[in-house]
This record gives sequence, C-alpha cells and structure tokens, in this order.
Amino acid sequence: MTLEDHGAAHLPGAAAPFLDALEVALAGQPRDRAGIRLHAVPGLAMLLAHDALGRCAARLLGPDTRPVRAILFDKSDAGNWALGWHQDRTIAVTARAEVPGYGPWSLKAGLQHVEPPFAVIERMLTLRIHLDPVDADNAPLLVAPGSHRLGRLPDGQIDSAVARCGVAPCEAERGDVWLYATPIVHASAAAVRPRRRRVVQVDYSADRLPPPLDWLGV
Repeated sequence: MTLEDHGAAHLPGAAAPFLDALEVALAGQPRDRAGIRLHAVPGLAMLLAHDALGRCAARLLGPDTRPVRAILFDKSDAGNWALGWHQDRTIAVTARAEVPGYGPWSLKAGLQHVEPPFAVIERMLTLRIHLDPVDADNAPLLVAPGSHRLGRLPDGQIDSAVARCGVAPCEAERGDVWLYATPIVHASAAAVRPRRRRVVQVDYSADRLPPPLDWLGV
C-alpha cells in the first residue's frame, strides 16, 4: 500500500534506531488501561518531533510539522479489547474556547478535545510506532484503503464505505511504523491469540489553530 493511493504505508524498521529511548520515556506508564493519552512525558516530545519520525512527517506536511497528540495503546491477554470502524475526528487543545466551526467538545482523560473543521483532519498524518510485533492473530490495525478520500462520513455510512474500499490488516514487527492519513476509516478487532501489543500512535499537523485555540501537543 502507498500513502497517496491507499492512505496508508508500511515503514519497516523506521523506529528501530530510537526504540530503546522511546521505551525508557514510556517506562512507568500503567498497564491496566487500553489507551493512555501521553502529555508532558519527559523526553517524549523531542523524540517524536526531531528524530526520524518527525522528519518523515515534516517531509510530507512541511517544516512547521509537529506532534500534536500521542496515545499509547496496550493490548494483551488481560486487556483484549476491540474498536469498531470509525474515523478520528477530534483534536486535543490547551483550553476550551468558542470558535466558529469547532465543536462539539469532549473531555478525554481530563483533556479538552474538540471536533475541528474536517479540513484540519484531512491535513494531518498519523504514525503508529510498534513496540511489539503484531501478526494476523494479534489484532493488527485494520484500515479501509482509499477511505481517506471520502471526506467526513456520517456514522451511518461507515460500514458501506468499508464494504466499497475493502479491508487491509497492518501487520508489523517490533520497530516498524505504519503511516496513514488521519481521516482513514480504521478499526481493531480483539486478538485471536492475545499477546502484549503496544503501539504509540502519534498525530502530526503543520496547521496553526485560530486563536485563542492552540494544540495541547505532546
């Protein structure tokens, strides 16, 4: 698959040079939660902004690119969860402010999130850094290739979009990265043979939000 044609691309070993440093930065994160929103973790923002991943995103989005949100997903036999087909539509910001076109608002893990105009989402990239290998039996991310071109889909049209676009599993080895267009329709099934499957998912953007809104960042 290619980013341009399908909305997703596999980058084998792209995170390998700094994987150990990333694991050190994430040491101590709880293991009893499916998704942990990472903010103000010492050393993490620099790793994601200035190492190979930040440069990769900047080549595609421009020199103002920066990581604007990061989530650690930790799936295991003790937490074998699933997530249905959906689009990511919200961003994390520093504080709530009423700005035309931005809303509705929500709190996730105590952090302010808002749905921006979908054009903001369409200009974003998401990278998934694999800390553990994931095969067909261990719940790889599922994407609907080409669905990143369909715009904001009403919830009732998600399943038909998947039926038209098909399904591609994103299997990976430790240190691999999957890069995808943030609007792509995606899902995650429960693992058939669950083993620990940690993924750091990072959203990148080069946009400036209209004041007084500002990205929360990593």
